[in-house]
Formats: sequence, structure tokens, C-alpha cells
Amino acid sequence: MSELLEVAARVAGWARDGEDVEVYVSRGTETEVRAYEGEVESLSSATSAGAGVRVVRGGRQGFAYAGSLDEEVLAETLAEARDNASFSSAEAWVGLPEPDGARPVVLDLWREELAGYPTADKVNAALDLERAVRAADPRVRQVESANWGDACSEKALASSLGVQASDRSTACYLSAVAVAGEGAQSQVAYGFSVGRAPSELDSAKAAGDAVTRAVRLLGATKPRSAHLPVVFEPRVSAQLTSLLGSVLSGERVLKGTSLFADRLGEQVAAPGVTLVDDPTLPEAWRAASFDDEGLACRPNTMIEGGVLRAYLYDSTSARRAATSSTASAVRAGYKSAPGVGSRAVYLVPGELSADEVLARLGEGLLVQSLSGLHSGVNPVSGDFSVGAEGLLFQGGELSTPVREITIASSIQRMLQGVTTVGNDLQWLPSSAAGVTLAISEMSMSGA
Repeated sequence: MSELLEVAARVAGWARDGEDVEVYVSRGTETEVRAYEGEVESLSSATSAGAGVRVVRGGRQGFAYAGSLDEEVLAETLAEARDNASFSSAEAWVGLPEPDGARPVVLDLWREELAGYPTADKVNAALDLERAVRAADPRVRQVESANWGDACSEKALASSLGVQASDRSTACYLSAVAVAGEGAQSQVAYGFSVGRAPSELDSAKAAGDAVTRAVRLLGATKPRSAHLPVVFEPRVSAQLTSLLGSVLSGERVLKGTSLFADRLGEQVAAPGVTLVDDPTLPEAWRAASFDDEGLACRPNTMIEGGVLRAYLYDSTSARRAATSSTASAVRAGYKSAPGVGSRAVYLVPGELSADEVLARLGEGLLVQSLSGLHSGVNPVSGDFSVGAEGLLFQGGELSTPVREITIASSIQRMLQGVTTVGNDLQWLPSSAAGVTLAISEMSMSGA
């Protein structure tokens, strides 16, 4: 048993008769380096440790947390959670999960290479990245930032009902923001590389992505308004995929704030669309063996062949919906109680490459970035209207860069209008993966 799990189990063992206690403990270190103009603009390194305690008694739930693993502090935190429970309203569906018998997938997400990586090497990586961006193209006028970031984290959870789980992971990244210009116009774009160890990072890729994406938008103009096929690049489709994971939350469905409420078994997307949340995939940025209530993570297929098959649930929302948890409990850290969320949502890829997707469509708009996604999408009605920039394509080849446009439709029409899912699945530093995604028609508002 790990040290953290021993701490969690000991505190959970302090449960009184008639109450259930859950203890979530975590600790970790994070480092961030920002390079600018050949110098280190900022360097921060932080270590944190703490515990969150849930107490449930008679359908009343209380939560409290502390930024310490000291035993006396943990006893005070448990007492505070008990006190908070006494002031909450009783609800029949409130409670902790019991072990469900699912066997966890063993994931190796820890890289000792990162845990012992010198800070000086992290600084050099950020400085080298900035130099690489500047040298990549003479049209690069500035590097807004070149960054190194990493995190080493450990967590454990135990409850008085017998749930016990622990895991640990490492992650690191390089990212750069390039400003390219010609004449009076300039364009900004970012690139990145992610991995679990420094040896998995590709500085050339991070620099090349930032520069290529900035340079190819030079000369962008505001096009005439039109209705046309739209292709989302992987990092853009990942934003849509993440949004779908959010609105397929069982909690949202119960509250009536999801456009997919009461639609199980319906054809909600084109037949080529299959949407899965699978945290057991080790390549996923937020891969995990256990959810944040200690249940074994598992793949959950939400849309299969265009048909809505399932919602995501934690234990509380599952009881309220008279169903079972999908092991989809997430929390921001020890300072928060769990809620429903996705960890690794992706569209099952098809057979065509990105170039083949463009060739099949012939002409349309390739979207490189979106803006205003959270304010421009209504998760209840499905209305979708966001800012975008990208490139028009003709004859399957990229042509005119465009900016200051708005693309609009509804999530329902977009899903039904999916014509092709590309084969270029990319796991990004988020809760979703991206893939080249073609939609038959959207409205583009320009000049």
C-alpha cells in the first residue's frame, strides 16, 4: 500500500456508526519556465499536498479540505466535513459508491526521468525552443512566449465502504507562440509538444507548428459570406469533442441543460460518428486507472454509429437516474468534491488522411482556430456561432487564408452533417483528442 493510500485509509477508518467517510489525498510538484528575448522571463516551481474529506450521513453530505497531511489537521478536516453535513439538505440519492467489482486497467503513467530532471535543463529547453522558432522562418517577427511546463502528481482515495485506489503520473510540455508578419499585417499562432518524459518532447515540432500556422495565414482577408463544407483540424475538432463530452453528462441531462436529454436510442449523428470516453488509453493526457471516487475507469461509448447509447455518470447522478456509475467522477484536486466529467473523449477515426479528406470535398473552409466557443455555443438548444480563422481550399488544395469570420450552425446539424472522420487521431493536452473532421455545410459570415 502506498504512503498516501495509508493516510487516506487511516482517516476513512475514523468513520462513526451511521456515517460514510471518503478521503482523497494528493501531492505533487509543478514547474513552469517562460523564455522571452533570449532570457528567462519567469520561472516557478511549486509543491502541494492536501486532502479533501466527504462525509455522508442520512442523505446529507458535507465536504472540507486542508492543504496539509498532518494527522491533527486531517482530524480537524473530518470534523469540519461532519459539521458541514449537518447543515446540508437530505437527498435520497446522495451517497458514496461501493466497490463495483470492475478490475482496473494497470497503467504506467510515471516517468522517473521527469521526476529527476534538472531545472537547468528545463530552462535550456525553453530557451532553445525560442531560438528554434526565430530561426524557422524569416517572417517570424517575434516570439511572444516559449514555455516549458511539467507536473508530477500522486493521489490516493479510500472510503469507509471499502473503496481504495491510488495512482501517480507525470506530464510535460513545450509550447510556443509565434508572430509572423509581412508589411503591415501580422498573424499569431501557437505550437506545442507533449509527453510524460523530456525524451518524449519534440522541440522542432512545437516550433514548426507555431511558425507554419502563423505564416500560412499571412495575407488573410475577410471573405464573402457563403454556405460551404467545413473541415476542422484536429486541435479544433478536439474542442468540439470536449464540448460533446460535457453535454453528455448525466448530471446535465437530469438538470435539463443538455441538448441530448431524453434522446437515448435516437440517431443523433451521421452513421460514421462513434464517440468514446476511454481514460484507460495510456496515450490520453488525462489517462487514469481510477475515477475520482475510486472506481475503476472503463471505456464508455456514448454515440455508436450515430446512435446515442449512453450518458456519463458519477455515483450521485447515477443514483438519481436509477442507473449505475460509469466511473466518470472527476475533481479539480483535493479542494473540490467530485462531479461528472469526461477524461479522454475521442471520435473513432476513419480511413482517410487529412489531405484525402480535403481532396474528397474539393472545396470549402479549413478551420485552424476558433474563438468564443464557450459564449457562442448553447448546450441546451445546440446553437453554434463562433469566430474562426483558417484557409479556403479548392481542388483539394489550400488557397486563400481568411480571418474575421463567423461560422454558424447547430450541434445537431453538424453531427448529422459529418461526412468524414479522418485517420489522424491526435491526443492533446486536454480531456479530448482531435481528428480531421469534415462537415457537409455550415454558414460562413464574412464581408
